[in-house]
Amino acid sequence: MYNHKMKRIIFLFVFLLLGQSLCAQTIVAGRVIDAIDNAPVVGAVVSLQSEQDTSKKRVSTDENGNFSITGLQPGKYILSVLYPGYSLWNRNIVLKTQDYFSGDIKLSQKSKTLHTVIVKERQIRAQQSGDTTQFNADAFNVNPDANTEDLIKKMPGITSDNNGLKANGEGIKKVLVDGKPFFGDDPNAALRNLPAETVDKIQIFDNQSDQANFTGFRDANTQKALNIVTKKGKRVGQFGRLYGGYGTNNRYQTGGNINFFKNVRRISLLGLSNNVNQQNFSISDIMNVMSNSGNQGSGAMGMPPPNMTGNSSGKTSGNSNTSSGPGALLTGQQSGITASQSLGINYSDSWGKNINISGSYFFNYTNNNSQTELVRKYFTDTALSYTENGFKQTFNQNHRLNLRMEYSIDANNALIFTPKLTFQRNKYHTALNAFNAHSDNGTLGATDTRDSAKNSGYNFSNSVLYQHKFHKKGRTVSLNVATELNDKNGSGAYNSMSTYGNTATISSLDQRYTTQSSDYVLSGTLSYTEPIGAHSQLMYSYTPSYSEGAVNKETNNKDSTTLQYNDFDTSLSNKYHKVYETHKNGLNYKYQKGNLNFTAGADVQIASLKGAQEFPVSVATGRSFNSILPSASFNYRINKAENLFVNYLTATNAPSLTQLQNVTDVSNPLQLSSGNPRLDQTYEHTFLARYGKTNTATAHNLFVFAMGSYVSDYISNATFIPSQDTLINDYQVMRGSQLTMPVNMNGYWSAKSFAVYSLPMSFLKSNLNVNAGITYNRTPAIINNITNYSGNWSMNTGFYLGSNISTNLDFSFSYNGNYNIVKNTVQTQSDNKYYSHNTNFKINWILPAGFVLGTDVTHSMYKGSASGFDQDFFLWNASVGYKLLKNKALEAKIYAFDILNQNRSISRSITETYTQDSKTNILTRYAMLSFTYTLRNFKKGEQAENTFSPPPGMPPPPRME
Repeated sequence: MYNHKMKRIIFLFVFLLLGQSLCAQTIVAGRVIDAIDNAPVVGAVVSLQSEQDTSKKRVSTDENGNFSITGLQPGKYILSVLYPGYSLWNRNIVLKTQDYFSGDIKLSQKSKTLHTVIVKERQIRAQQSGDTTQFNADAFNVNPDANTEDLIKKMPGITSDNNGLKANGEGIKKVLVDGKPFFGDDPNAALRNLPAETVDKIQIFDNQSDQANFTGFRDANTQKALNIVTKKGKRVGQFGRLYGGYGTNNRYQTGGNINFFKNVRRISLLGLSNNVNQQNFSISDIMNVMSNSGNQGSGAMGMPPPNMTGNSSGKTSGNSNTSSGPGALLTGQQSGITASQSLGINYSDSWGKNINISGSYFFNYTNNNSQTELVRKYFTDTALSYTENGFKQTFNQNHRLNLRMEYSIDANNALIFTPKLTFQRNKYHTALNAFNAHSDNGTLGATDTRDSAKNSGYNFSNSVLYQHKFHKKGRTVSLNVATELNDKNGSGAYNSMSTYGNTATISSLDQRYTTQSSDYVLSGTLSYTEPIGAHSQLMYSYTPSYSEGAVNKETNNKDSTTLQYNDFDTSLSNKYHKVYETHKNGLNYKYQKGNLNFTAGADVQIASLKGAQEFPVSVATGRSFNSILPSASFNYRINKAENLFVNYLTATNAPSLTQLQNVTDVSNPLQLSSGNPRLDQTYEHTFLARYGKTNTATAHNLFVFAMGSYVSDYISNATFIPSQDTLINDYQVMRGSQLTMPVNMNGYWSAKSFAVYSLPMSFLKSNLNVNAGITYNRTPAIINNITNYSGNWSMNTGFYLGSNISTNLDFSFSYNGNYNIVKNTVQTQSDNKYYSHNTNFKINWILPAGFVLGTDVTHSMYKGSASGFDQDFFLWNASVGYKLLKNKALEAKIYAFDILNQNRSISRSITETYTQDSKTNILTRYAMLSFTYTLRNFKKGEQAENTFSPPPGMPPPPRME
């Protein structure tokens, strides 16, 4: 009995002690701000270390700079705050029984260079918040003259090359600067013109449409975007770079950029002129106008038929056909060698408190010369091959204007205007020799062709979005009205001499043609959202769309008597008119609570596609389609360091005018092509999943991406290779040539996965990114009325080791390998395996005396290509520079490109019909003397003159929570 009472007394005493201890737990809270402009510092690491047991607790500041550390016992502690680019803040505090509030902790920017600062804690490299990944720029060391592209290449999962800018395997379509557009939709303009020293953070996120941002419901217009957050101390001043150089073989380059920043008012100018393949435009600028030349087929230089190969192409490119010399702006590469002249201006500002505006104008002129040798192996039982040697000279002129205006009428109403205008002119001349052959029967057909064309056109689009918030939270209405106008005109000439079959039938063409096409689109989206309960919301949407277009091609043969081109050729002329109309009603549900965000819904769509051929034969077609388009998305923030996102989407797409127009393209007599007015719309299912995990304490990061799609009525190719002369589409297709036309087929699907893991290599003072991925495409096609399914496996792996020693010594070592397997269901003898890899080492070293040494070496290897296309070579570039003037702003440099004179350009393309290997002329060895002047004139301590309040419901530029 006594023992029992004693146990109860001891238990009660211990309970009281524990209760007192629990009740004595206190909280440390406060706010972290910038010492200059009092702006909140987001993502700063706040540490609290006990002096008694050396235990430590860490938290990160939220979007308002606030932090809170709970569950603390009374005692003595060291409170510290760390954030890249700022000096470490420390304070000794004593906790008693009351909560401790630090008030505003003001962080001061570092005044000394990084190599003189002793950093006691590892800098935060990456953070994950929802579907936004943020990288802190100061955690990655680059040279003082580096641009933003040099910086982001060191960040986990981000790559930038001739195939475009990607994040974890997904293409980045838009780059923003402090949340605002920069030179329209050209991702490279900001990356290659903004100095790395101005960058505070890099954010990767899903950029949704303005209407989706307002309603909170994800739509099909989502794009992967990169936002460059500039440093607060770099937002007032002038900065930029001017360069010029001349070298051997008459190589030259000159250009530069200059930026005038005054907080929200920003003006950027850029320009260049060179003949070393520095191009500052998107490849779509060229193809948009060229697609109206009548060259629908493969044509000269082996260009694939536009809009006809779908997603079936898997490509491994040869070494970059560019110079990486001083001031390089490498974008949207054409094959061959290009001389470019470009000029652009970008402007953004806030006009008062209600208007936010940004716009840009860009001009580009290029002269491209390319020589190509290619071999195609068709998936046929007769081992058909096509060989081509060709030359092409292309002149392209492009004007682009973009404008975006956001007008906040009041607290509940807003308007957003986004007009775009593009003018283009293009002309080209081609010459090619080509032949088709069987492995056992020899040459079936051969041609000697000369083509030329001139094209011009414009594209105008505009979107007006009205947004209204009701007083009830979550109840909104928005209306978006969009228009698009296109007009293209062209003329050209076909001149060819061809032989067909074993009888050596000779056929010649001497023709002139004109083309004209125009179309317009009018569409709108009305959306209404209504809250249901504390965590749920419904959205009803109605989306009508009407598009109408016409295309006309007239071809005339040369009259042998008058020698005039007045012999009208009805078989190669056509007039076609198309109307595509859709009405879509949708209902979506969203649930959001805590770390979970889930949406699901469906649209009911009624569509009609009407076509009318007016010439040479009057034919009208009409089809209607009823579709249910479900969608769903799931976003779960597992914790502050982990996030899972899953998305499912369906969509339909109508065939283009080019695909529908039933006229034969004879620009290459051996590779004929034609449209198909009987095409239906496609129906596509897309599944996407992402997982991200960041450990701020160890700087380890993991990102995983997976995507799959299935397309019903996929627009593929039907290829006819006649064994004798055959009349197809009212045109005589000779034995020894072939005709390709688009057809709807089922059975297309693709899958892609990519993963990247990054970690610091402390013993090397470097960061290591390791990646791997698998891609599979299964594409149906018809070859001589036999259906073949071509499967292409592509497995890749690689790593990137980037130094983080100091800003004076910057090196990188990278490897990328790709192994491909091609399998066919019908012609298994056409199955193939091939491998390629690229290994690169690059170093740039700024010596104390002012000398700058740089070199980069790339080893490229390609195995398994067609005979004569395998390659194994080194590309070695090197430079020696010296920095002049008191502030080292001027650099003189001698640069040598391709020292070993081994540079090559090869590529392999896999389509549903053939495997193609090609070689193209490329920039080779030259040396250049250049001078580069860097302007840096920043002012600190100035406050923003104007501040802009976003329209109601529209989020500000992405920030970490």
